[in-house]
Amino acid sequence: MTDSPEASVIDVYQRHGAAWAELRGDTLVENAWLDRFCNLLPPGAAVLDVGCGSGLPIAGELIRRGFDVTGVDGTPTMLALFRRNLPGAPAHLADMRQLALGRRFAGLIAWDSFFHLSPDDQRAMFSRFQAHAVPDSALMFTSGTAEGAAIGELEGDPLYHGSLDPDEYRTLLDATGFEVVAHVLEDPDCGHRTVWLARQYG
Repeated sequence: MTDSPEASVIDVYQRHGAAWAELRGDTLVENAWLDRFCNLLPPGAAVLDVGCGSGLPIAGELIRRGFDVTGVDGTPTMLALFRRNLPGAPAHLADMRQLALGRRFAGLIAWDSFFHLSPDDQRAMFSRFQAHAVPDSALMFTSGTAEGAAIGELEGDPLYHGSLDPDEYRTLLDATGFEVVAHVLEDPDCGHRTVWLARQYG
């Protein structure tokens, strides 16, 4: 295990991925946000799930709605769960910070995953999102409420969460061609997540 919580996120999920999947379950409190996201996509569109985890419930629900989902995760344990849960969906082992699939998607989602990156790593991700987006592509991710770090825990191990300031997220989105469609701080109808939904300029 690496020394700092910021650097050890992949290691924590590698060791405790099955426990996380059991704790997460398949309850879909995200339905309203998935509705908004899917309403920006053409039928059957290709969607990239960045930090896909076990695939449940998010990727599974997108597949149920008829979308062509590709999963990416940096943790072999989580990717094995994804492949078991959604055997027909392609999945790639990759650290999102080095994301380079060589193809573009109509939708990109980084739900409860992007916020495990440090602020500097988050800043660098927006050009990677742009490189994987077609014109009019939808991007949805969760973040913190202000710049800084918070340390949670999973099975007794520290689990890092990072965030930028909302104004900086807006600046980075605009600089990479994304317009904010919806943004809610600590949405009480979605487990108090802070959610961003944006769309690539056509």
